[in-house]
Amino acid sequence: MLEKIFIISDLITYQEGSIVSREIIKKPTGNVTLFAFSKGQGLSEHMAPFDALMYVIDGSAEIKISEEVYKVGQGQMVIAPANKPHELKAVEKFKMMLLMLKS
Repeated sequence: MLEKIFIISDLITYQEGSIVSREIIKKPTGNVTLFAFSKGQGLSEHMAPFDALMYVIDGSAEIKISEEVYKVGQGQMVIAPANKPHELKAVEKFKMMLLMLKS
């Protein structure tokens, strides 16, 4: 990406019935990826070897981390610790920014 100011919600668009992702930064120390989920779409339970910070840009979702369910909406974030099972589901269409912190 070029050096300039971005409106984060404009960097990714919804597609009906789909999950859309767009990688913004990829470095050895971490990644930043944007996601747009249609209502009802989600990611099944999985684990990552790094901490994952999920920031909700728009809409709302349920994020389950180690059996605890968090309902998050616009402007909220949650951190899934490394090596803990987590999953998410769009309660309504929602966009999020995922930061994977590798070091």
